[in-house]
Amino acid sequence: MSYTIPQLLAMTSDQLDDLFRASPVGDIPNGEAQGTAIIAPGTTFSSEIATMVNHFTWQGKNFDAATGTLKNRITPFGLNAILAKVYKGESWLDQKECIVLDYSETSTVAHWIRDEIRLIGPGMYLGVVYWGKKKLIHFALQF
Repeated sequence: MSYTIPQLLAMTSDQLDDLFRASPVGDIPNGEAQGTAIIAPGTTFSSEIATMVNHFTWQGKNFDAATGTLKNRITPFGLNAILAKVYKGESWLDQKECIVLDYSETSTVAHWIRDEIRLIGPGMYLGVVYWGKKKLIHFALQF
């Protein structure tokens, strides 16, 4: 099944976790992905928050599968910054395989952040952001 951004924004955090658990790992992506932060999922504010984050803070990620890295597109100018290692590993959510976006060795500003993604449809990944070991938010990536 394919999901749209409005569908994901309307889901609760528990529903997003269930979707993540039920989804295959997929291939490590390559290229530019449009990002959507899913903050306050399932509320009337989720869409507006996602729009504000996208305009002012985070637009997405640029993956380089050949080097196993990515850079985030940040600021209103789409600056490529905040490098992460990308590899397959065990999810902290369900201990199954996922794609890990690991900032611990590559970023001084985000070294405590770890993202995990899984494929939820053609060109669409659902992600979970951890601050330390605490689950923080969800996000979506569209290629």
